[in-house]
Amino acid sequence: MSSSTLRPRTQERPREQDVARRLLDSAAVLAYDPATEVDWETPLDKDFHGASPEWSTLYGTAYWNELTDAQRKELTRQEAASVASTGIWFEMILQQMVLRDIYAKDPTDATFQWALTEIAEECRHSIMFARGAQKLGAPAYRPHRFAVELGRVFKTVAFGEAAYAAILVAEEVLDVMQRDWMRDERVVPFVRTINNIHVVEESRHMKFARDETRKRLRGAGRLRRQVNALVVAIASYVIVTSMVNKNVYANAGLDEERAIGEAKANEHHKSMMRSSCSGLMEFLASAGLLTRPALFFYKRADLI
Repeated sequence: MSSSTLRPRTQERPREQDVARRLLDSAAVLAYDPATEVDWETPLDKDFHGASPEWSTLYGTAYWNELTDAQRKELTRQEAASVASTGIWFEMILQQMVLRDIYAKDPTDATFQWALTEIAEECRHSIMFARGAQKLGAPAYRPHRFAVELGRVFKTVAFGEAAYAAILVAEEVLDVMQRDWMRDERVVPFVRTINNIHVVEESRHMKFARDETRKRLRGAGRLRRQVNALVVAIASYVIVTSMVNKNVYANAGLDEERAIGEAKANEHHKSMMRSSCSGLMEFLASAGLLTRPALFFYKRADLI
């Protein structure tokens, strides 16, 4: 009889436990404290952008071509601050969903401990984003009231794959744009540091969200997949369309009405969003969450 046959079942480590343990090990080795890692003391240098210009909602439009270099830089700083503020909003939703998911579960479980570790990282990220937006000279951008109330409902009722797949969408969209920003020497250095910290630590969160989504969908019937696919798509639409607050244009000294109109019609920005989400859409399709009704919302958000 083989040793594997003799091994007690209680000593066998399920795949989910292995994933959680690897993530815990990674967090123990590669984690950052934004309070000390980010240069908060050096005054903002307005010779830099706040984000890669190519990611601006106006890049490639006639209006962009009319802007001075200083106006373009101010716009990208306001847009970066808005994305950070939206990130805070969703990270607060994320933390509540994860806490609710592990409530009253076994605290000795590696998955439980990883979930608390992820929440701790998200808390640091939110403070980091808040300080970063403040240093960029931006106001407190918030999603519109409908999005806030919808988020309040979502964080209360979403569970299982719906919660983790929605978490994944928000994290993946931010991840792709921030990978560009952190490598771009045109972007102000402290923002590049913020983006680097977020990309490194969010890679663990995305791994966990993908794994949990697959796990929760095992054995799920067609109706459950259809319902959750639609819930995730609607949540994704609200998150993505809330990233850049319309007030960024006026705060950058632009004609808000014209800027909003040109941003909505900006095919370059739509193309950037679609290309950044190709891997995400492949995952959702493989998980059976890319249904026809869901596609409607992803197309509306220019994610596919």
